[in-house]
Amino acid sequence: MTKNKVTIIGAGMVGSTTAFGLIASNLVECIALIDINKKLAASQVMDLDHSVPFWGYTDVRVGVEKDLKDSRLVIITGGAAQKKGETRLDLLKKNSEIVKEWVPRIFKNNPDAIIIMVTNPVDILTNIAIKLYPKKKNQIFGSGTILDTARFRHLLGERMKVNPKSVHAYIIGEHGDSEVPLWSTATVGNTPLNKFEKISDAEKNKIFEKAKNAAYAIIEGKQATYYAIAAGIVKLAKTVLYDKRTVYAISHPLDGRYGIKNVSLSLPAVIGAKGVLRKVDIDMSSQEKNQLKKSARKLLAAEKALS
Repeated sequence: MTKNKVTIIGAGMVGSTTAFGLIASNLVECIALIDINKKLAASQVMDLDHSVPFWGYTDVRVGVEKDLKDSRLVIITGGAAQKKGETRLDLLKKNSEIVKEWVPRIFKNNPDAIIIMVTNPVDILTNIAIKLYPKKKNQIFGSGTILDTARFRHLLGERMKVNPKSVHAYIIGEHGDSEVPLWSTATVGNTPLNKFEKISDAEKNKIFEKAKNAAYAIIEGKQATYYAIAAGIVKLAKTVLYDKRTVYAISHPLDGRYGIKNVSLSLPAVIGAKGVLRKVDIDMSSQEKNQLKKSARKLLAAEKALS
């Protein structure tokens, strides 16, 4: 088995940018890029191959199903992209078929594979995959609000003139319009946000809305988002491949926590070589908990409508 091989399903902007990030980070020995559009996959691989001499060394290839057999990690990015005027939930019918087709193929070829779901709506698609293989639920997780959280921390760091790596604040729930900012647990270093700097409720709301609606603004200007989410996926890949045991806000089933079940959405969890290693409970405010439940109900209703 190749030590660190990753298969990416979907050679569009997110998949190809993720592959580039993995190459530039010199994290993997082999990347297989699979796409229904063979010409696109071949062209992306050729372009990516030409970047290899500037970095480390990575074998980049046009993927086929047998590449799944020795891949430690499979990243699903394929499907219809969010267009101007669409929400992530609008993509559900189009993209659920990809999950139903590929997740069985992955586990048929490689029962030990870890799957990172990136295709939107990521929470529902993660839940569909886990319902197909409930015994493998720790091996499947979605990128969830990892990007929303990064945007949130960036904006807070910008506002307070602090490196966003020192800002510890999460956005949880749906990766979408019902997501929830955790103001009550936000800290700078180990200092509660409100003690570090006073930010008015109006300004907090403005910061959150800017983080939540960032994708719409980017899509308005350049049709797609891919750099930041690819950076997040590379972080998740490194965490799995090298068993870094790091906490990220990723999409996974709650199984009754906070009174929520039958749905996957984002909360912090410890990620490592076996996937989701441990879920992190948060002492959130009652208002935040109610917002989280509202987000869960929205996702549950959307998934039920699909069936």
